[in-house]
Amino acid sequence: MEFGSVEEILSFAIDREKEAVDFYSSLAKEATRASLKETFERFAKEEEKHVFLISDMAGNKDKIDSYEFKKITDLKISDYMVETEYEQGMPMPEILKIAMKKEEIAVKLYSMLAGKTDNEDAKKVFMILVQEESKHKLALESMYDDYLADQDN
Repeated sequence: MEFGSVEEILSFAIDREKEAVDFYSSLAKEATRASLKETFERFAKEEEKHVFLISDMAGNKDKIDSYEFKKITDLKISDYMVETEYEQGMPMPEILKIAMKKEEIAVKLYSMLAGKTDNEDAKKVFMILVQEESKHKLALESMYDDYLADQDN
């Protein structure tokens, strides 16, 4: 993946975040359990915040500069899953697998994009996004793990 400028990199990232907003919004509409609906709605809102963060880095300078990075546990569950396409009406475990994989890919993408720019602000924004998408991945992997544990009872 090659980019001609930091603007191209940022535009690409914005497009990926908008796709994530659409994905989680559609999952929220289909969710049959209130807790899942709330989770997917929250993720969609967080992805919208990412679009805003990338779109207006100058306006978000204070937020970017004050962001505190924390270690996020990686359960690595999605590492053993194959990327598949979402289809309406899929069972929840399959939806969670797709969502986990999307977040895993986003983490890798933003890590790669951070390495493709010399712009320090853009680099920091991408590392913030790595952290935020890692949080989503952990939440989804935990939900999936809990779902599997419930099936054993």
